[in-house]
Amino acid sequence: MGRPEHRHEHRHEHRPEPRPEARPARRPRPLGSRPPRVPVRRARPAAPVEHVPAGLRTAAGYVWRLGLLGVGAYLAVGVLGELEVPVIALFVALVITSVLRPLVDLLARTLPRSLAVLVAFLCALVVVGGVLALVGTNVADEWNRIGDELRGGLGRIDHWLTGAPFHLRPGTVTDLRAKVGAFVSAHRSALLTTALSGASRAVELVTGLALAVFCSVFFLHSGDRMWSWAQHQLPARARPVWGRAGQAAWRTFAGYTRGVLIVSAVNAALVGLALALLRVPLVLPLMVVEFVAALVPLIGSPIALAIAALVALAARGPVVALLVLALIVVIGQIEGHLLHPLVLGWSVRIHPVAIALSVIGGAVLAGVLGAVVAVPVVSVAWAVLTELRDHGPPAARPDAGGSRR
Repeated sequence: MGRPEHRHEHRHEHRPEPRPEARPARRPRPLGSRPPRVPVRRARPAAPVEHVPAGLRTAAGYVWRLGLLGVGAYLAVGVLGELEVPVIALFVALVITSVLRPLVDLLARTLPRSLAVLVAFLCALVVVGGVLALVGTNVADEWNRIGDELRGGLGRIDHWLTGAPFHLRPGTVTDLRAKVGAFVSAHRSALLTTALSGASRAVELVTGLALAVFCSVFFLHSGDRMWSWAQHQLPARARPVWGRAGQAAWRTFAGYTRGVLIVSAVNAALVGLALALLRVPLVLPLMVVEFVAALVPLIGSPIALAIAALVALAARGPVVALLVLALIVVIGQIEGHLLHPLVLGWSVRIHPVAIALSVIGGAVLAGVLGAVVAVPVVSVAWAVLTELRDHGPPAARPDAGGSRR
């Protein structure tokens, strides 16, 4: 028997082919109707190409920002000029506080804070009053002798100007003195009006000084609490920034004030020693003038020495006057190359050119007071900017930890 044949039946699965989607039947268009409009997409016009260089755009941005800052500074100066007395009183109060604060802190270790402030003010009053009384006594004792020397000195100056190299006519100084007397007699009413206005300025000065002492008492007694209260009026996230800025400002201002007083005292001592060796009269008053003038950096000390040279010319002759003028160069070198780097170098880090420009700008804007205030204001502003730039918030610094994803 043979093997049964196995037939393999191949079953093919018949899958239905996908039918095309049925399209909706078009409705017949009525006769006379228009075909529907197909919306046409219009291409958007290309953006115009800017032909302004990037550097010019950046410069323009800085210009208008600096313009706004300039307008704000101008308005601030105008407002402060109208509030001259309280602004000057506040500045003097800060100066008094910076000078007396170390003594008050030292006394407060053993005494109550209020009593320490009172003792510090009494010590300051004794020192200032003693210096003024000593100067007044010195001038009163030497007044007669100084008058004789000045009259003889005017004659010597007149004789000196008639010779080489000036060859002026005799009696030039005497005629000048007579002209000054005639001017005073002719303009007596105007001078009286000026004196009365000066008296009103003196009243303002006394008022400002009293306000300065009043404010400095509170600054010395509870200045830290006042600053803490002011900080708590700000938003919480702004307090650390303002705290660092305030510390940098006070550190710079106090350092500058104490340093410039030390420099002025050393200058006055050097000038007094030199004038005493040259036997120039009015040594103590000229020392006080030098001390006050040296508070204005760069230009104050030469002006005071020029006044001393005039006194030396009238009392001791041209040779001694030339020696006093030589002191301007010597003391200027000592002040610029020794005292300022040694005493002020740690608190004020400003180039001498910036200091000179600040003094001249302050003098143009507000006279002598502007020249005195200009350098500490610029120093404080620069210290605050440096502090905020070098120690900004951690999230804003490029070297902060963490990477952005």
